[in-house]
Amino acid sequence: MNSFIYTVSQVNEYVRSLFSRDTILKKIYLRGEISNYKYHSSGHMYFSLKDDECLIRCVMFRQHNLGLGFTPRNGMEVIVKGYVSIYVRDGQYQFYSEGMEQDGLGALHLAFEKMKLKLQQEGLFDEKHKVRLPLLPYKIGIITSYTGAALRDIIHIAHRRFFNINLLIVPVLVQGEKAANEIVHAIDYLNTREDIDIIITGRGGGSIEELWAFNEECVARSIFRSKIPVVSAVGHETDYTIADFVADLRAPTPSAAAELCVPQKVALEYTLQQLKHRIFAFLDRTISNHKQYLQRMSESALQVHPLFRIHQNRQYLDQRTIALEKMILFFMEKEKNKLLYIQNQLKAFNPFNILKRGYTVISDDKSGAVLKTVSETQVGQTVLLQFADGQARAIIKDIHILSKGLEE
Repeated sequence: MNSFIYTVSQVNEYVRSLFSRDTILKKIYLRGEISNYKYHSSGHMYFSLKDDECLIRCVMFRQHNLGLGFTPRNGMEVIVKGYVSIYVRDGQYQFYSEGMEQDGLGALHLAFEKMKLKLQQEGLFDEKHKVRLPLLPYKIGIITSYTGAALRDIIHIAHRRFFNINLLIVPVLVQGEKAANEIVHAIDYLNTREDIDIIITGRGGGSIEELWAFNEECVARSIFRSKIPVVSAVGHETDYTIADFVADLRAPTPSAAAELCVPQKVALEYTLQQLKHRIFAFLDRTISNHKQYLQRMSESALQVHPLFRIHQNRQYLDQRTIALEKMILFFMEKEKNKLLYIQNQLKAFNPFNILKRGYTVISDDKSGAVLKTVSETQVGQTVLLQFADGQARAIIKDIHILSKGLEE
């Protein structure tokens, strides 16, 4: 046995030094598909690169990814440059990326986009097909892994918000070849029941491969044909699957699904109490108003003497009749006075009345023309004198014209 014993740290450090001296591993380009991508709050990126057979862990520190012109995501084919070394603390070798560029989309990502476009064109994502969730579901069906953290989160949040909410758990595989068919059968089964108001289906986060069951066409179509509203709760907030687009509602996480589906019992009770107070207050006001109205009616003369209003109307009619008669008499008297005035005027301007006062009208005996001035007469002319009580003829013997008119 070797007399010198190494520590784990010494061995890991030695291996790291071997990596650092290797001329190939000091600067190398890798092509692969991104998987298990995570962006840390520190700005560092952690992911894996894989091909058809193998996988290598990678890290890209913040100072190297600040200049990237795109956002890496699972399923993306990239070419990275950097070096291979060992993470001494864990004793695992990994690739340290110092640069990255896109090299096309991965096969799974292409399949995802192709399926998304197909179902979108068929109208499976249209808002008109979305159904609103009931305010207070009687029972919620949960389709997920029986051992996953997603189920524990949903149960915990649901019971915390409404402790006696009814939950029906339908356990299924959420990844692998059989997962999609189990999810489809679970959705179809819940649609045969009459006591389910909402279906939650989903799982925790993972790589695109791990979430792929929720990208399968059969799962999407089973969600679409479900008569019960379906809430998709797959992965973390940044994870999107085909199920998210088809479902009636997408929840960013399983915990969020429970919050969206289950109302807070305390809040509901408070709201109901407020509504109860408002209803009672409204009823009290309504009853009080009706009591006051009935009281006024019972005290009114109309309620005591039913013919009171008829008598009142008769009296009002008599008063209006008297007023109308007075008005008719007034107008008749006024018109009578006007008629008398006109009659007096006519009498005053009647030419025969003027003649009675001693005036005569002189006209030419032959032409009948009224002679108004002395200049219209001549000596020897026969004139007709019109008196109030008859006529007389005269012959003019002498004419004398005054120098000034009589009016002067």
